[in-house]
Formats: sequence, C-alpha cells, structure tokens
Amino acid sequence: MSTTENKVRRMSVPKRVLCPRCGEMAAWENNPHRPFCSERCRMIDLGAWASEDYKIPGASPPKPQDSEDP
Repeated sequence: MSTTENKVRRMSVPKRVLCPRCGEMAAWENNPHRPFCSERCRMIDLGAWASEDYKIPGASPPKPQDSEDP
C-alpha cells in the first residue's frame, strides 16, 4: 500500500479515543461529550472534581499566623 493510500485510509476512518472514565471507545468527531463517551461519564467525572476526589499535587499554602493587634 502506498503512502498516499495510507493517508487517505487514515483520513476516512473516524477517530476514536478511550473514554477516560469508563475506558470504552468513543467517537472524537461530532461528540458533544468528548473526550467522554456519554453525558453520564462526563457528569461522573465532573462530580469527582467537585467532591475533590481528584487533586492537583502541589505545596499546601502556608497557614496564617495569628497576629496580635496592639
């Protein structure tokens, strides 16, 4: 198969990706929920962020020290 035929074949095959929530294959093009496979997976992931199940690693902010007002 020539390089041109490979390019045409890749362009005609719809791109599919793994849903980051459930691992099912999901269409990339014309998918309003991408990268998720469905609204259900999208909402589950959003809920996990909202309930702080996911955390971005980093240093904790310093605790404010009590200051004595004169």
